[in-house]
Amino acid sequence: MAPAADVYIQATDTDPDIQAQAVIEEAHRKVLEELAALTGSEAAAETGTAFAGQLRDLLTATDQTLYAAASGAAETRLLVRALRAAADAIGRHADSLTAASDGGEHSGAVRVLEGMLTVHVGMERAVLLPALAALPGVDLSALVGDFTTVLEGGRLEDPAIVDVREIPHGQRHPRIFTRFARLAAEESFVLVNNHDPKPLRREFEATHPGRFTWEYVESGPERWQVRITRVR
Repeated sequence: MAPAADVYIQATDTDPDIQAQAVIEEAHRKVLEELAALTGSEAAAETGTAFAGQLRDLLTATDQTLYAAASGAAETRLLVRALRAAADAIGRHADSLTAASDGGEHSGAVRVLEGMLTVHVGMERAVLLPALAALPGVDLSALVGDFTTVLEGGRLEDPAIVDVREIPHGQRHPRIFTRFARLAAEESFVLVNNHDPKPLRREFEATHPGRFTWEYVESGPERWQVRITRVR
């Protein structure tokens, strides 16, 4: 008999994917409420600076976990590219909150940012999260656990060696792309595989063009090791 924790009704509140999505939606709700509260704030610069930091924490946590896992899948690659471009624009616009010279300018910046962020998180909830839940090898509950860790200021485990030989094939690429997303510029990790990962390299070239280097450390016949480095 399956453990009680493993028994659930799909697409109900007992479904781990539904519970994971609820965590993301709660984070979205909080940041939108904080943003709405900035309208008409007397301490515009101070509150704007604090909110911009909170917003960047949310964008960073999302990028390092949800976007990272989806960036290597053909089904979600273009979606992630668009979401990352939108997130960059949102982050840049958040700076206008601290640069506002008066209350009217501050309120205007809040309204624009509120519109941008509402559309953005709506896309994440309606499109990205269901797509992630449907991807082979993606554990949405685990990803959201990582999301919460980063959002709360914690650090994720970043192994220098990612050995995927014992991992089912469908779960390998999400694990590798998630690890790559956590690299800073010039940092690297070594991928260990039981075959030449040429398909993975093609996915990297499509997803992160010009942003990585690929160096064979060992080339078979039973084990391949590749050093993957983020260059920018």
